[in-house]
Amino acid sequence: IYENLEHPRLTLKNTQTGDEVVKILSPEEALDKAQYIDPESGVELEVTESEPYVEWLAENYRSFGTQLEFITNRSQEGSQFVRGFGGIGGLLRYEVPFDEMEEPEEDSDWEDDFGL
Repeated sequence: IYENLEHPRLTLKNTQTGDEVVKILSPEEALDKAQYIDPESGVELEVTESEPYVEWLAENYRSFGTQLEFITNRSQEGSQFVRGFGGIGGLLRYEVPFDEMEEPEEDSDWEDDFGL
């Protein structure tokens, strides 16, 4: 994550239904009043929590079993990351049990399946 990311993490509550929604907004989106209106009911949402998304990630990333790396834009690669991905990126990995997977059977007429 970009070390100077300015996105707020907001918890918004619908006072009529009690439903809560969490939004991570860009600085421009945070100024848009439409972000604070429930699209289904038209009710204005109350901001119950607001904190920088970078701080929230720094405090909570371990609970997701992840690693957190801060990126600076002072290098060519870091600058490209910030411009290209908006400062938020991730590597998603999971273990694939190849030893449990079966090899596909050899199919002599596979060409027929594709109309070749």
